Amino acid sequence: MTKPFVALVGRPNVGKSTLFNRLAGERLAVVDEVPGTTRDRLHADAEWNGRIFTVIDTGGIEVVPDRAQKSIRALDEHATAEQTNKEFIPLIRAQAEVAIEESEAVIFVVDADSGLTSADREVAAILRRYQRERNGQPWPPIFIAANKADNAERRQNAVEFYEFGLGEVYPISSLHGQGTGDLLDAVVASFEPIAAEEEDESIKIAIVGRPNVGKSSLLNAILGKERAIVSPVPGTTRDAIDTPLMWGDLPVTLIDTAGIRRRGHIDPGVEKYSVLRALRAIERADVALLLIDATEGVTAQDAHVAGYILEENKSVVLIVNKWDMIQPGLQPREDGALTEKEEDFTKRLRYELKFLDYVPVLFVSAKSGLRVDDVMALALRVQEERLTRIPTSEINRILREAVEKQSPPTHAGDRLKIFYGTQVRTDPPTFLFFVNNTRLLHVTYERYLENRIREAYPFVGTPLRLSFRNRQQAEG
Repeated sequence: MTKPFVALVGRPNVGKSTLFNRLAGERLAVVDEVPGTTRDRLHADAEWNGRIFTVIDTGGIEVVPDRAQKSIRALDEHATAEQTNKEFIPLIRAQAEVAIEESEAVIFVVDADSGLTSADREVAAILRRYQRERNGQPWPPIFIAANKADNAERRQNAVEFYEFGLGEVYPISSLHGQGTGDLLDAVVASFEPIAAEEEDESIKIAIVGRPNVGKSSLLNAILGKERAIVSPVPGTTRDAIDTPLMWGDLPVTLIDTAGIRRRGHIDPGVEKYSVLRALRAIERADVALLLIDATEGVTAQDAHVAGYILEENKSVVLIVNKWDMIQPGLQPREDGALTEKEEDFTKRLRYELKFLDYVPVLFVSAKSGLRVDDVMALALRVQEERLTRIPTSEINRILREAVEKQSPPTHAGDRLKIFYGTQVRTDPPTFLFFVNNTRLLHVTYERYLENRIREAYPFVGTPLRLSFRNRQQAEG
């Protein structure tokens, strides 16, 4: 079951980002250690009362042109309500739509210090307009977080936000954490109960990428029939479409993620929030096919999705689509060698996505059929690598040779000693090493050990997880 999405919505300067960081807690620090992820965090996982959910900061979603974005960013706390209202409405309208379309709950953040403004009323009207009905109740549920309620007077004044008629008002202080517990209690209580999922042994392969990169076209090319609607307009397929099939004797589920549905009044700027659909599909997948547009190269959104694939420890294949527009009429060589242009593009990919240096790259054209037949074979090979298990004797042979070639790091006269290692699981491959003191470990040596493992067992397209534990702790 995928994690519920909880979206934060509100006018500028009400504290959405502060609340986002409060809810995400320390997880952000962990996430940010992944190289290549975008500096603007759009999402983070949080946990409350045993339920894990994904917090979406709609304030980080770019849905209007850069010119308008700059105007919005130029606003400060001294801007008049009229200035704020004028600049932010196109942005918040689109942000509110994605919140309603994609989330299981919406937290509408307002400012208890400045009080109710006309801009807040605009947000409330937009949210009310997009809410729909489910089981006789408005959906998704909306929770009003009256932020900056740092004293009794502000908490009392927060009652004015009941005027919206959208639901309960929760006076909070994102900065100090006051009141957030009651808010989260209510949000988590609104989630649907976790249902027992039917056992599905199929290999799940998600086709992810930006709008108009050719996801549905690739799916159709693989299947050889029109399974999903194909159109040059991004977002013509509304939701992820699951296609179960047998590939040889293997049960496979192809998950096609669509671009967001565009309504007429939304400015067709950068549809970065289509990434939310990709996140849901990646959570469910074993292998992700990340499509890159050959005519545009790697974008910030591509890097964001790639970073999330790594965070979720999923296997991945980079599919460079529309290659027929770069090399029309190309016939692949029988020996599989790349052309000079393909080699140059691969080098750029490796530079832009350094953290996916173990991932295979395939140049295709869903339109002409170039190498489409190789897509599934490569995806299934990557899945097979994901399930590889290395004998403990082999792991320790690799470990001995690695230590002989490059000694472990030292600190203040103490040297790291690695006694032995073992593979504790597959899917993804996870290795546990017992050492004398984990504090002596450095990330560069951890990376070195991973590279030595990959020299013997490439684990193509598959992330490796390396854990280290003090031997005394393990024995105690």
